[in-house]
Amino acid sequence: MLGLIKSLFGAGGASVSAATAHELQRGGVPLVDVRENGEWAAGHAPGAFHVPLGEVQAGGLSALEARGVPLAGEGPVLFICRSGMRSGAACGALRSALGERAVNVEGGMMAWAAAGLPVEAGR
Repeated sequence: MLGLIKSLFGAGGASVSAATAHELQRGGVPLVDVRENGEWAAGHAPGAFHVPLGEVQAGGLSALEARGVPLAGEGPVLFICRSGMRSGAACGALRSALGERAVNVEGGMMAWAAAGLPVEAGR
């Protein structure tokens, strides 16, 4: 049972702090926001790609590709949500396709905003 819970929420996978995620994103690493449309519109990291968790779970890598997320190469792909739970689930859903390249942002947008990192609304 614990294994199932870990696979659903991405426990045990790679993760980084919001500050590290910001630096990685500034260096060209894609940041995928898996929150719902209203949450995204209320505020998200500039330059993030919006792919709601339901789409990730239903379509896997195809959902990311359809939203323009660059997946070529061997580098990480960052995932963020409000608190880190849904992005952890996204990492878990993509673990077989991306392996440790799927990286969860610890604390999600709450940690991002608390760290004073840039947030934009709309789009």
